[in-house]
Amino acid sequence: MATPRDNPLGGARRSVMQRQRFTWRPLTLGRQIALLALLFCLGLGLGPGLGTGLGLAPDPSSPAWAGEGGATAAAAQGCATTPLFIGLDGRRDLEIRRAPAAQRLDDYVRRANARLLELAQDHTVQPGQLVVQDEAPFSLVGVREQDGRFSPELAVGDRAAACFGLTRQQLAVRYRDGMRRAITSYRGSHTLASWLRGTALAALVLGFYILWLRVQGELNRRVERHFAERPRFVMQELSRLGLGGFVELDHVRQLMQWLRQVVHWSLVLVISYLLIPLLLGFFPPTEAIAEGLRGQIRTVVLGFLGGIVQAIPNLVSIGVILVITVLAIRASQSWFRAIDHGRIRLPGFYQEWALPTARLVAILLCLAGLAAAFPYIPGSGSKVFQGAGLFIGALAALGSSAIASNIISGLMLIYTRAFREGDRVEINGVVGVVQDRALLVTRLQTPRNELVSIPNASVIGASVVNYSFSRREISQPVAIATTITIGYDVPWRQVQELMLAAARSVPGITDEIEPFVLQTSLNDFHISYELNAFVREPGTYRQTLSEVLAALQDQFAAADVEILSPGYHAIRNGNRSTVPKSG
Repeated sequence: MATPRDNPLGGARRSVMQRQRFTWRPLTLGRQIALLALLFCLGLGLGPGLGTGLGLAPDPSSPAWAGEGGATAAAAQGCATTPLFIGLDGRRDLEIRRAPAAQRLDDYVRRANARLLELAQDHTVQPGQLVVQDEAPFSLVGVREQDGRFSPELAVGDRAAACFGLTRQQLAVRYRDGMRRAITSYRGSHTLASWLRGTALAALVLGFYILWLRVQGELNRRVERHFAERPRFVMQELSRLGLGGFVELDHVRQLMQWLRQVVHWSLVLVISYLLIPLLLGFFPPTEAIAEGLRGQIRTVVLGFLGGIVQAIPNLVSIGVILVITVLAIRASQSWFRAIDHGRIRLPGFYQEWALPTARLVAILLCLAGLAAAFPYIPGSGSKVFQGAGLFIGALAALGSSAIASNIISGLMLIYTRAFREGDRVEINGVVGVVQDRALLVTRLQTPRNELVSIPNASVIGASVVNYSFSRREISQPVAIATTITIGYDVPWRQVQELMLAAARSVPGITDEIEPFVLQTSLNDFHISYELNAFVREPGTYRQTLSEVLAALQDQFAAADVEILSPGYHAIRNGNRSTVPKSG
């Protein structure tokens, strides 16, 4: 430690850590378990004296906590803005902001630490021998020898005291008390009994830790077997919430096993990390390291809790916005569901528009709720959120053209009422029943049970033939049409009668509207006859058409009329005419 003559310490102050000596008392097993559980939960280690420890808690009377005046005075006196500390075993016992004369602050603190260690190891010097003696312009802290001689160890000047807004006498007294406590604490912890106590407690803690690892491992294996054998209760809960159709049992089992592993290893890592400062705190040389680790744990935990407390108003706002959004969505869905069921009628608004419009309104309400709640999300203004927003925006820009085209086309198909789910339609040559009419694609199920997905942008640019529209909208059947060609040698009245008789004989042809025959063209060798017959159900369109073609063959075969039309090369040399006989 510096002497007042060659190392006067100006502007120094210390941060004194309170310690209490411990009188050993046997602990029962229950108390030991309770104590260890408390330590593991709080992440606190005990020092070798089993007292309050030598943490970073400040002494209320310490000059390091002299108030804002100290910082102002430090700036005025040119004191160091980043203080250094003098202490034993890595502790921060005395805070130093100014070195005397032109000495480097770090060199001065290094020499002072070495001198304080010499005093602590010199058992001929008792802490009570440290006294303060005022010799202007310094207040000296030194050792009063048995013969009355005074050996100065530290000097405090007016400029040093002004760094903290104190007088030099006040600062010298506090330095003296801090040196006494540091020496007493060092000697109390560096004893054989203290090392033996620390070793015994460390072995006890390690034993409980190993026992806990075995219990935790067995519990983890039991939970693994339980999840593997009985995941159905989760499926039951999901089914109760209406989500059972979106997940499978194997997926639920895998998710539960993954969550189990995350919880198990997170718990093992946390407890193992808390064990490190607990063990280091039992031994004096590593007690400062343990205190630093405990400080980190406290900082993280208190920061996390402080963040939660600060975020409570924002979380309440998000909850209110969420509740309002959910209520608005439910109200709109109830309204449109009533329109879909016919309980509410709006002029110009068709029932089939109700459910698609309800989905669109729900999406818009969700977007509005997200926009309203986004400023209240913790960290919404951080660089991470901004980067994520740019990434999402880039993805949207790359794929928005085709997606937007299909979405707009899907909306046009919905509100132009080209078809609805369950209608039999023909799109781009594909005939089938509409299974799904989404915003991006339209899906058709063909008679061969093929599922054809057609992008809405292609559907909106194609001709759509709807076989179900007539029966649904105007309560009229849809007609099928087929054309046959018969030669000129068969009277047209006979052909029409045969075709009408064939249509009436098919069960799938309705009698609501009589079938009829049109002559569509007079060709070189034959006449084209078109039969139009109305189908009873649009769903049997293809089957009914097949039955009509079969009936036509039967009727013409029974009348001995060939559907095959012969080709003629007529040269007027007396060949027989193909004009049918009248009557």
